[in-house]
Amino acid sequence: MLALTPSELALFAQGQQPNLSPAELARLQGGSEAEWDSMAKCNFNENPYGPPESALKAMSHAYKFANRYGYPDDNIQQAIADHHGVKRDHVIMGAGSGELLNVVGLTYLTTNDTKVVGSDPSYGSVYQQATSIRAEAIKIPLLPDYRQDIPAIISATKKHYREVGFVYLCNPNNPTGRIVTKREIRQLLDGIPEDVPVLIDEAYHHFVDDSDYGTSVPYVMEGRPVIVTRTFSKISGLAGMRLGYAITTPAIALKMREHQTGTINALVQWAGAAALRDTASQEQVKKATLELRKKAVADVKAMGYESLPSETNFFMVHIKRPVQPVIDAFKAKKVLVGRPFPPMLQHLRVSVGNPDEMVRFTAAFKEIFVNGAVGGSRGG
Repeated sequence: MLALTPSELALFAQGQQPNLSPAELARLQGGSEAEWDSMAKCNFNENPYGPPESALKAMSHAYKFANRYGYPDDNIQQAIADHHGVKRDHVIMGAGSGELLNVVGLTYLTTNDTKVVGSDPSYGSVYQQATSIRAEAIKIPLLPDYRQDIPAIISATKKHYREVGFVYLCNPNNPTGRIVTKREIRQLLDGIPEDVPVLIDEAYHHFVDDSDYGTSVPYVMEGRPVIVTRTFSKISGLAGMRLGYAITTPAIALKMREHQTGTINALVQWAGAAALRDTASQEQVKKATLELRKKAVADVKAMGYESLPSETNFFMVHIKRPVQPVIDAFKAKKVLVGRPFPPMLQHLRVSVGNPDEMVRFTAAFKEIFVNGAVGGSRGG
């Protein structure tokens, strides 16, 4: 079995290939197409239903641009600007929001003593980017209820003020699924020095039902140094096509563009514009996802295992034993589940798949935990 580090898996999940041999990469990607198709994919927080019909039609139309460098793009950047009520110069596009997270790091982590402040565990790409360019990540542990500790983030930012390149929040947080409330966002922005940029990753924004949550785009419109990233990988089912964007101030957008590579393809730009307009498909995906998440959480609870409250298309189960052998046991049953997230090494992250995949997940969970397919302490 191929063993990858958490950082290598994180790179793969955001659409980047870790430094692996062709054989290792082929094994990570599932080997043959038939083998890959046979797996229940509950590991990368993807949309299991794929792009909506509107996006597929748009991509089919855009194939005629495949041999060109300059082509119409269905005016996607303006469509995003209109969607958020901002001007076009507030929008910066990327090959998935993962690229934009890295671009923020390249923009603001400019020296060896520059620091990014954020929660741990959270989406690790930003911290990996920091260490790869010899900057430092100040990781603030989560609270006992697994929410992000906003007062501690404020305190750390103030303490290291002149060294902080930016503050990072994933909201809702990956891997826990918990939100930072509207009140806490304002508390953070009002509590840190006003010139410190704040990167707020809203990849899972579309799945939130909690009225205490709110997008941070309005703070950009106030002129604050806030960068809000979004992706078409989740609700729109375009993870493999790579499209994301950021909403920020024109001055920050200008700085970020200096570090971009211009890797967005013609097909996904047309698909993204269509998906943005297709709110009906987004609502269908959200409804199906939340219903399946609720059922899966109830099923594992009936077997004696609690899950963290989630506002995303995934949830974390406290399995009361080391997670890696359990991940391996699921894979042996052709069910892929999330990687380890230190220090939460007795929690299993499960992405919500389609109905068949969730039936397979629940059956495998019962075999592993109730029927004793994997040993280990139930304590803790």
